[in-house]
Amino acid sequence: MTSRSPFAVRCTLTFGDIYGQVLAWMAVIFVSLASGLALMGSSRPLFALVGVGLILVLSLPFLLFAFVTTLLNHIQLNPINNETAEI
Repeated sequence: MTSRSPFAVRCTLTFGDIYGQVLAWMAVIFVSLASGLALMGSSRPLFALVGVGLILVLSLPFLLFAFVTTLLNHIQLNPINNETAEI
């Protein structure tokens, strides 16, 4: 049986890598809340709640996809030398 060299998992993700995504998500939230408040003054406030919910529910998968792909792009597998593994 052959032995494989062990790997060290290292994450190099920093806040600066996801800063733009956080700002975009905050913009989506503020726009949906602004549209909800604008529609609250109309004769049917149910449309406001449905509109805000629809915007948030439809944008959430895109946000999660962006976060997950950014995280996966910053995971490194570094091989560990036999000399450093014994120490």
